[in-house]
Amino acid sequence: MYLPQNAVIAKEKLTQYLLVLLPKDDKSKFLAQAGYSLTSWQQLEQDIRTQVLSQPAEFLETTRYGDKYCIRAKIRGVNGIELSILTIWMVTNKTAKFVTLVPDKGAS
Repeated sequence: MYLPQNAVIAKEKLTQYLLVLLPKDDKSKFLAQAGYSLTSWQQLEQDIRTQVLSQPAEFLETTRYGDKYCIRAKIRGVNGIELSILTIWMVTNKTAKFVTLVPDKGAS
């Protein structure tokens, strides 16, 4: 199954979480390896849409919030560095919403 290209990716998920240095579960340093920063959050959103949503989604479970899916992908950043990532998505009533992105530690 593929999730729709017009899936909801909240700006706040990128600008207030993924690209901000956090004391716990920080993702900003990981994403910075590929050249992503708070000032270029739109590029990260575009790359998630074009490089991640073009990959098949794997159903994980049904929760009270909807059906949870993951997409494993490699994302090539603005500097050409490729990162292996795992993204989590929630699907309800045919609407897919981005939940989070983490390094894919199980990637080969």
